[in-house]
Amino acid sequence: MKNRKFILLFALLLGLSVVLAACGSGSDKEEKESSGDSGSSKEAANEDFSAAMVTDIGGVDDKSFNQSAWEGLQEWGKENGLEKGNGFDYAQSNEKADYIPNLNRLIRDEYDLIFGIGFELKEDLQKVAKQYPDTHFAIVDDTIEADNAVSITFKEHIGSFLVGVAAAQKTETNKLGFVGGVDSPLINKFESGFIAGAKSVNPDIEVEVEYAESFGDPAKGKIIASNMYNNGIDIIYHASGGTGNGVFNEAKDIKQNDPERKIWVIGVDRDQHEEGQIGDHNVTLTSMVKRVDVAVKNVTEQAMNGEFPGGEKLEFGLEEDAINVATTNEDAMTKEIVDSVNEWKEKILNGDVEVPQTHEELKGFIDSL
Repeated sequence: MKNRKFILLFALLLGLSVVLAACGSGSDKEEKESSGDSGSSKEAANEDFSAAMVTDIGGVDDKSFNQSAWEGLQEWGKENGLEKGNGFDYAQSNEKADYIPNLNRLIRDEYDLIFGIGFELKEDLQKVAKQYPDTHFAIVDDTIEADNAVSITFKEHIGSFLVGVAAAQKTETNKLGFVGGVDSPLINKFESGFIAGAKSVNPDIEVEVEYAESFGDPAKGKIIASNMYNNGIDIIYHASGGTGNGVFNEAKDIKQNDPERKIWVIGVDRDQHEEGQIGDHNVTLTSMVKRVDVAVKNVTEQAMNGEFPGGEKLEFGLEEDAINVATTNEDAMTKEIVDSVNEWKEKILNGDVEVPQTHEELKGFIDSL
């Protein structure tokens, strides 16, 4: 009988200890949360966050648009102690048929945020964004409609206007060239702004325009540049991604054979000063700098911190310091030219000049000069 009472008492005590332990652990959890330890769980979530991008056919080393985006993603990764393939990565596209497989691979690898770099990915990114609502997406240089995607665009026409001003100040032949990648509304913004800026300085300037129909064909870019320089054009502005490497190569070849000849290239997206270096000379007059790197990094940080701007359309321009005119080549970009560019910049910021974005708007702009 005594043994039975003892066993019963022992069972009651054991049950009570289990209850107390459970209560204690619950209060400990509440105490940790109230003392701010929940921040550590957020920090852990941040450490698990990953981002990747799909290039267009220009490639990650196009020294222009894709490379700028990749540099932004790399900078974000570096600041968060991550490495390529472990927290951030890219998928190289060599042709349009690669876009969907590359997007799907990054989705299977469970990246939290996936960028499509370039307007050519619009249709495919729109499709996968609807198929995978739990993944965040971003497109650069176009807009898509999806609550889990953000659209990132820039005011390229304004930056192009300003380098057009610089070209008009620098040219000695009054003949300029524009080499575009794919003939599209986006690249038409570059073309229209450039022509408007040049003709604002000198309405009699001639601008020859040609599209390579590719962002990854430097051989085609070289041929186009050769024809333009042979026709008396002394400054070419390219908005053609990797195709523009051919423009630089042709200018450097000419300069190497005739060091006294004054010919120039205007770079795009990144400061392409290094691409123009040949011996003691540099054929890069300036570059229309579009801070794709800053936009990619900022959106990635927002997503990591739980503030992803899904469904929004972000536009970056002069006000955000996301559009600039490079002045690295101080010998070529004289104080007179820089002052003129800054004067036109102020006119644009003050609303005194509305820069055209389309061929139709350009025609009206020129007619008003």
